[in-house]
This record gives sequence, structure tokens and C-alpha cells, in this order.
Amino acid sequence: MRRSIATVSLSGTLRQKLEAIAAAGFEGYELFEPDFIQFQGSAKELRQIGSDLGLTLDLFQPLRDFEAMPPAQFQRNLERAERKFDLMQEMGAELLLVCSSTSPLVIDDAELAAAQLRELAERAARRGLRVGFEALAWGRVTSRWSQAWDIVQRAGHPALGLILDSFHTLSLRDDFAGIAQLPGDRIFFVQMADAPLLAMDVLQWARHHRCFPGQGELPVFDFFEQVLRSGYQGNLSLEIFNDIFRETPNRRTAVDAMRSLLFLESEMRVRVPEASPALGLFDPPPAPTLDGIRFIEFAADEKAAADLDGLFTTMGFSQAGQHRSKAVKLYRQGDIHFIVNAQPGSHARERFELAKDCTVCALGIGSPDPMSAVARATQLLSRWHDSPVGPGEMRVPATVMPGGNLMHFVDTVEGVEALFKADFVPEPADPKTDAQGVGLARVDHVALGLAPDQLHTWMLFARSVLGLEAGESLELADPFGLVQSRGLANADRSVRLVLNASTSQSTQLARGVSARGGGAVHHIALATADIFGAVAALRERGLPFVPISDNYYDDLPTRLDLAPGLLARLRAHGVLLDRSSGGDYLHAYTPPLAGGFFFELVQRDAEYDGYGAANAPARLASQAQQAS
Repeated sequence: MRRSIATVSLSGTLRQKLEAIAAAGFEGYELFEPDFIQFQGSAKELRQIGSDLGLTLDLFQPLRDFEAMPPAQFQRNLERAERKFDLMQEMGAELLLVCSSTSPLVIDDAELAAAQLRELAERAARRGLRVGFEALAWGRVTSRWSQAWDIVQRAGHPALGLILDSFHTLSLRDDFAGIAQLPGDRIFFVQMADAPLLAMDVLQWARHHRCFPGQGELPVFDFFEQVLRSGYQGNLSLEIFNDIFRETPNRRTAVDAMRSLLFLESEMRVRVPEASPALGLFDPPPAPTLDGIRFIEFAADEKAAADLDGLFTTMGFSQAGQHRSKAVKLYRQGDIHFIVNAQPGSHARERFELAKDCTVCALGIGSPDPMSAVARATQLLSRWHDSPVGPGEMRVPATVMPGGNLMHFVDTVEGVEALFKADFVPEPADPKTDAQGVGLARVDHVALGLAPDQLHTWMLFARSVLGLEAGESLELADPFGLVQSRGLANADRSVRLVLNASTSQSTQLARGVSARGGGAVHHIALATADIFGAVAALRERGLPFVPISDNYYDDLPTRLDLAPGLLARLRAHGVLLDRSSGGDYLHAYTPPLAGGFFFELVQRDAEYDGYGAANAPARLASQAQQAS
């Protein structure tokens, strides 16, 4: 199956777009005509550029407002089409996309549309070219794939076929099950696009918010499954109109694009196994089984390491070990393991210098098969990372996450203790120190602060590489703008990530991203079985918490039924409460601490599956007031 992408999907000049497309491993491209109109070169020169890069021009598009027109306009359209055919032959393109008309002149007559498209196809065939007809979701008469197919059938010309675009079908919530019954050889081209679910005009939605498969919320995998069941063996292509992609570095966007197609193909191997031999669908190792966030590594220099030592000691962590060959320390409380890496010349030191402060530089995720997990990541275009190891130390497979931090896959068969035993000299047992914990048990989730152009990249990485399931997309109110937030988790919820981004430059999140660089850990949520006891113990040790307005607590019983005495305890400890049909979620936040990140203490009922989003405005407003 040939993989291609439309030039409109990327930023840059046409040459820069083609270079990015080739570098990402695509075999062909769709030429969006405005890109050529603005290109300072001839069609022959463009053909040579593509040839030099190993790319074929698989689709020229679009020819608009062609079919079902009055006679005079139809003749003008034929003249226009002949000029496009001239260009296509010079460029080396063999397929023209005709999108359904949006012109007020269009006549609601399927037979007329078929007759005019038949004439166009006949003229194309004389030149060895073909025509594909696509239903635009906002087409004035033809807006659904079944209507376009009806017209193609009526035309009955071998050089005229159907072009399918997932967005045009899914944005209308059109039934796509019948696609599987089409003759696959009559589908000339397939364009894939995902999108977030938005309540807006479909044209505006299409022009500004499309994204790659796996980055949005449309059932694109179900759609493409039906395409393959038809027997289709043509191109798998992407056509994306997205405001953020238009300003994102095109090499990064092109890699995301290719990753999305590889992810899509890998899912189809499972869903439509009979299609794989003929199409050579991508076959990576399976999505990894993940088992908890086993450690969080912080980048520091000597001074920052001392500051973190004081912070973690205040939080009830004990120093569990000193690395055998590096300036690295291990801290532990319950099943939480923090690693502070101050080793000069290390990846951690590079991340520290980039952030200009201590920052999270790596996550350790449990997996029973770390090598398979990192192999999948590599085949899905993430970089492999090898950390230097000393004698007797354990090599932990790792991949580079979007933004440059590392994700280590920790062997849960041997157990995380095997890693710590191999790499760290344990601290002598000290009953007084070892008993100093405050009841923090495990990492509940890790939240990342992202620049807007990183959100789609991270969404695709988490879903394709890690196999995480995406939750609801939410908008959180900061006093100075909106924050978009989305949680992702594995099936048993032992690994949870929350992605946060803001297009406003004035929100606390955006200011932090600007200061620390995108992709930084925003906050770390630590689970406890007794949040009131943990908060009280930490306050006594001198750890501050974000103060919550009395007005919040006055309002709480108007929204929720509270057990006797619960409101008073919440107010006294500064703890927030959210509730779902699955149970309660109690949480409290520290203010930003070292490096700008902060901690959240969490007490989660087993069936509560969110992150306390309803309380985010209270926390954000309080933090803003504390900073002012």
C-alpha cells in the first residue's frame, strides 16, 4: 500500500514540503494546486524535484465546481480541465481529483452530473489520465459518498472512479458500512483525516481543525476497515487542513503523519488480516502491556540536587540508594521512586541546562517485555536511547519521548527491585528514617505542560507507541485564558498521563511552558489512602498547599450531597472534592515548587476515572492570586 500526503498538510515552501515528505519516508504526494500556483518554477522543474527526492505525484487536486453545470459553464469547465491535464502530464501526475460542486449554478440532476463527468473522463483517458470524484461534506447537491458513487456508476467510464475522504464522511455522521460492498478497483484514492469533535460549521471545521488519524476523535479506524474490506489496494493518503500544522516545523509534522499511517496500518492487520498479505501492511510488535509508573527521574545540578533532597525529605521520602557509578540518588516512599540525576555530561544534565532549572527528564514505565516495547517505539519512528552503564549495572531499554525526555521500560518480570539493586548501593537501614513516610503510596498520574503544536504529537505518541486510551477532551478555565486538557491511560489505569496545552500566552500553564520549554512535566499526582492525614502531616513538616477560597466550600454542598462532617474536613485541610457515578476524588495541590512543577495529592475511589477537572478553575484561580 503506497503512502502519500497532500502538500497542504505541511508548512513551508513547496520544495521544503517535498523534502520533509521524502525525509519521513513517504513514497508519493498529493499536489494541492495553490502550492503549485505559488511555486516559482515550472511543472517540469517540479517533476524533477520529486524525482530527485524519490517521490511520485500521485494526485493533482482539486478541480472544483465542474459537474452538473449549465451548458455554457460546462464548456468553460472543459477548457479549464484541458489546461489542468496539460500541467498534469508535464508534472507526471496521472490522477485528478474533482470535488463535488459548491457553485450556486449547480443543477440537482445526477444524470447530468454523470454525463459531464463521463465527458471529462473520456478526455482524460485520451491522455492516459484518470479522474476521481469526491463528495465534499458541504457540496451543494452531492455531499455523501453514496451520492458520488451513484454518479460514478451512472457515468460508467473506466477512467472515472470514486475518491473517499474520511473527514467528509465522518463529519456528517454518514453511514460508511456500505463502503465494504463497493468494488475496490472502482475506488481510485483514499484520503484519511481525523478531527476533534466540535460543534461548528463543517466547512470551518474542515479548513482549520483536521488532524492525523489517532490524534482526534472520529472513528477513522472503523472507516478504513470498511475501505479495506472492499478490496481496495490503492494509496493510503493524508489530506489535513490545520492551523497549527501550518506553523509547526514541517519535518516534525511529516514524521507525525507517517507515524499515524503506520499506526493505522498496524491496527488493520488485526482487523482485516486477509488484506495484509497483498498490501504489506505495517507489522510492528504489539502495543506494550504497561504496569505502572515505576520511577520518575529529575534532572539537576549539584545545587538543585540538594534542593530536591530537602524537598523530598520534607515530603517523607527516604534516601534509598546512591548510584554505583554516577551522581544519582534514589528516594522512596511506598511504591513511589524518585531518582535525582546530577551526573555531569549526562542526558539529564542536558535537560537541566535546557530548562535552566531542575525538571523531570525521564519516566520509568513497567512492562513485562521492555525490548518489545522499545522496538515498537522505534518502528513507530521514536528514537532509541542508550544510557551509559557501568560494570554490573542494568541496561534499561528507553525511547525518546516528544520534546526530548526519555521513557524507560522497566522489566516487571525481574521486578523493579532488580534494577535498583543492580544500579544503586542501598543506604543502611535506619528505622527512624524509613518510617518517616506520610502515607504516599504510588504515582497516580503525571501531567505534562505542552505548547499547542505539541499536543497532537503527544496524543499520537501515547496512543500509537504506548497503546493508551484517550479520555474526554476538556477545556479548563484559567483566569487568563483556556487550557485544553486530555487524559490518557492504559486498560487497568496503572499508567495515566494528562496532556495540557493553552493557546493563550497569559495562562499559568503557557508561561511555564515558555519558561521551561515544551513537553515538561507540569505536575505529579501521588496517591494516598488518607488524604487528610497526608496533608496534615505535610503541612506540619512545612510543605505549603494551594489555599482554596471559602466560597468554594460554601458552594460545594449546593452541588453535592456530603456526608456529615466531610465539608468541615475538606475546608480545614484545603482539600477539593469531585464526584462521578463511579465515586469520589479528593485532591490537594502544592504551589509550584522546584523547577516550576508541583505535586497533587490524590485519594481516588476505584471507579472514579477522571482527574478532578471540575475543580481546576478553583486551583488555577488560587495559584494566579498567590502569584499576583
